Formats: sequence, structure tokens, C-alpha cells
Amino acid sequence: MASTNCFVLAIIIALSLSNINAGVAARRLLQMPPTLPGVVLPPLPSFPNLPQPTLPTTQPSLPNLGALPPLPSMPTTQPSLPKPGALPPLPSMPTLPTLPKLAMPPIPTIPTTLPFFSPPPSKPSP
Repeated sequence: MASTNCFVLAIIIALSLSNINAGVAARRLLQMPPTLPGVVLPPLPSFPNLPQPTLPTTQPSLPNLGALPPLPSMPTTQPSLPKPGALPPLPSMPTLPTLPKLAMPPIPTIPTTLPFFSPPPSKPSP
């Protein structure tokens, strides 16, 4: 799904930049030397020193919830698999009827000449 969205986005960008004037203008802008105005920015104000927080070095103990109940025990005996003769045999697959082979019709050939209709009769001039 994401690859489809990227593909659609790439197509849209390619179509938007396919205009020759836009491509020439972009190339001209990229090849021009950078000319920045000589504006001097004022210095940034300094930030005040903030106090550093102290972190606790010990972790609080968790409350005791009491003893957990014991886990249930697994059954000691496992169920046994049925014996191979205990299941009924699977039914056999029915045979499919065979169809008679049909002859393929010949592929029509492309006509080499096209029929041209005669032009309509012209109106007689008075």
C-alpha cells in the first residue's frame, strides 16, 4: 500500500515538473551563485542556567500482595491416539467423465484487400 502511494506521488511530481519552462527555471536557479543580502542579525540572547534536578538513588519497594495461589498441576496421563483400524476408511474419489475431444476451428485469416465502397453520387450543378 505504501509503495503504491509513493509511486503515485512520484508520478505527480514527474508530471508537475514535465513542463519545460519549469525545468529550465529550476536548473537556472540551481546553477546561479548564491547571493545573500548583507543583513547582519543581532546576537541571540543567552539562556539562564536552569537548576539540575536531583534523581533518587533508591527505588521504592513494591507492596506485598500476599502469597500467590499455586499453579494447577498438569494431568499425569495423556490421551491416547486412536488405533489405525478404529477410524472408518476414507471414501474413494469418484472418477470424472471424460469428454470427447473437440476439433479446434481453424483460425480465420486476415483479408489482404479491404473492400472500398463507391463514393456517393454528387449533386449535379445547375
